[in-house]
Amino acid sequence: VQLVESGGGLVQLGGSLRLSCTASGFTFDNYAIGWFRQAPGKEREGVSCISSSDGSTYYADSVKGRFTISTDNAKNTVYLQMNSLKTEATAVYYCAAQSGASTSLLSDWYTDWGQGTQVTVSS
Repeated sequence: VQLVESGGGLVQLGGSLRLSCTASGFTFDNYAIGWFRQAPGKEREGVSCISSSDGSTYYADSVKGRFTISTDNAKNTVYLQMNSLKTEATAVYYCAAQSGASTSLLSDWYTDWGQGTQVTVSS
């Protein structure tokens, strides 16, 4: 199982980025995928997740209405569209995978992780 994130970078306050998480070694239709972020000096927090069983999506309150998680099964890729970015979104973003039908915003629930991609929001 391998997860590779991409799409991070430097963006101005209020801007948008789309992160990608491409998987190899498994297919998303049997896995839950979560997006997490960790800012310097802070704990890793759940941002969004999606269930493979019914496509249910969940978001942290801090990103609801601004972030969207989606899946392209043909490309074995999960996206995180981030709009109206705030400076507090500056962090390393990770995707994670866990086999099964349910999903979670708790990092301990996931077994496989990508290497992360840096997102920096400048004011």
